Amino acid sequence: MIVKSMTGYGKGIYEDEQVKITVELKVVNHRFLDIGIKAPKQFSFAEDALRKAVKNGLVRGHVDVYVNFEDNREIRNDVCADYALAERYYELGKEIANRTGQINNVGVYELLRMPDVVTVKVADIEEDELLKAMLSACGQAIENLDRMRTKEGEAMKADVLEKTDTVENLVSEIEKLAPSMTAIHREKVRERVQEYLSGVAIDEEKFINEMAFYADKVAVDEELTRLKSHIAHLRSIVEKGGAIGKQLDFVVQEMNREANTTGSKCCDINVANLVVALKSEIEKIREQIQNIE
Repeated sequence: MIVKSMTGYGKGIYEDEQVKITVELKVVNHRFLDIGIKAPKQFSFAEDALRKAVKNGLVRGHVDVYVNFEDNREIRNDVCADYALAERYYELGKEIANRTGQINNVGVYELLRMPDVVTVKVADIEEDELLKAMLSACGQAIENLDRMRTKEGEAMKADVLEKTDTVENLVSEIEKLAPSMTAIHREKVRERVQEYLSGVAIDEEKFINEMAFYADKVAVDEELTRLKSHIAHLRSIVEKGGAIGKQLDFVVQEMNREANTTGSKCCDINVANLVVALKSEIEKIREQIQNIE
């Protein structure tokens, strides 16, 4: 399976002699799938179907769905008159004229301008037709979005694998220097003990036993072994593909934990520098996988 980016943009259009419907999808990073829909009122009935269609195409991310509607029908409005209300306005005009002694000049033109006498009704379109058109546009939008996410995802996959190779090389370098860490630390401790004791003889056997006990505490063999195991696991997940973002995040957390433990144990400047570089590469991987679905 392929690796997909979590972010992207897709647009779909449905158009015929009656309507034109445009659906746009914009996706940004999010831990879960969160869908927000902005559509004209006449599409309120279709929101559940639209939400379901988006869920079928995405696993994670915050999705903004924009629906735009254009009515292409030549005759789509009907003008209606409230005759009873018009008559009431006319009678009211006559009453006012009689009471004030003015001429009643209320005519048809004035009646047409009165509130609620004339209303314009928009001819309805069948909901089934609107739903079918909208889902068609949404399907196109998801396809275009998927195409963009796939292209970006493949680039991310290559980058993650490249950085993983760098991490593996750094672990190998640390592994080469690790055996010397105990010897270096033993000599440093010996020098300090001799300095503090000012020439007093050291019980060599006891010193060796203490150093052997301490060697277990500063050894990083287990951490490096687990790091190599995590590296192999990370590669297998990436090659498997699919919705792997959460899995990768967990593995990288474990890698970072082992790198931190290795750094806390090291007493050699060369190893310390390698650990810093190792943690930097792991952090770069962590940042990259935040964008993977």
